[in-house]
Amino acid sequence: MRVTNNMIVGNLLYNLNQNLGRMDKINQQIASKRKFLVPSDDPIGASKSLKLNTDLSKINQYKRNVEDAEAWLNETESALVGIGSVLDRANDLAVQMSNETYSKEDLDKTREEVRQLKKHLIEIGNSTYAGRHIFTGYKTDKKLFDEDGNYIVDLRMNDLSEDSKKEIFEYNIGVSERVQVNTLGGKVFGIGKYDNDGNLIDPDYESDVSISDKSYLIAVFDQFEAALEDPENNKGEIDKTIGRIKQSMDQTLSVRAEIGAKMKRLELTKDKLDSQVLNTKELLSNNEDIDMAEASIRLKSEENVYRASLAVGMNIIQPSLVDFLR
Repeated sequence: MRVTNNMIVGNLLYNLNQNLGRMDKINQQIASKRKFLVPSDDPIGASKSLKLNTDLSKINQYKRNVEDAEAWLNETESALVGIGSVLDRANDLAVQMSNETYSKEDLDKTREEVRQLKKHLIEIGNSTYAGRHIFTGYKTDKKLFDEDGNYIVDLRMNDLSEDSKKEIFEYNIGVSERVQVNTLGGKVFGIGKYDNDGNLIDPDYESDVSISDKSYLIAVFDQFEAALEDPENNKGEIDKTIGRIKQSMDQTLSVRAEIGAKMKRLELTKDKLDSQVLNTKELLSNNEDIDMAEASIRLKSEENVYRASLAVGMNIIQPSLVDFLR
């Protein structure tokens, strides 16, 4: 086969362009600090990066869910702390009224304080987080109580059937991992029930709540306030109030313990997610980031190859007739 001058020049230029292309690619890698800029540079590496970025996005969403769940539980915890403070004060008043004799003026002041404590309990029952009521199950746009402490929402406290489930909503905090965040008002405030003689009986914290049901906790304060009208003849009712308050305090502490356990779980989950973020970012870095030292060595090597190619090309290209006519 006859080799022409054009063939030699063409092959030389092709090889020079190949060398120059490799050197340019390394320059781009050094400038961007990444092994590939488009999927065609490394289809397998690009596919792996896509998967890792998707995983990272999911983990970050789980972290946001954990933070939102923590904020909700913190708000519920604050409400329960407020209830505990009210009950502590009411217990002190009940003990005082049970053990001592007071003037009518003192009784009026105590009765007014009990009335204000009851109003504060109603306000706590209507607490909100980010504009959503925290004790009303799925009906977060509605209050729990009216101004008299009667429920103004229905609450399903139990799973009854496929079409009637407990009003508990959950946050997704991991793959197949969820946490319940809301506390139903009936579990904290109970349902007030009375016997045939109109006496308040033990609270019900488990049955479904219906509109117009009386809160047990509010009913206790109603009974206490009524007893203070004539404490000498209602000493037995005041003594019962002490026991009822103690029972309500135990229930409040029980709910707080559940919330505390959930908050601890969320804390551990957040630590786990933080670790997963670091691990995923490290894998992503290993897959995408270049080794600058290695890239610099490769660049220098390609530069030497390119210079050598130019030098060899000068010897390969034969003088043309034009060179002799100069």
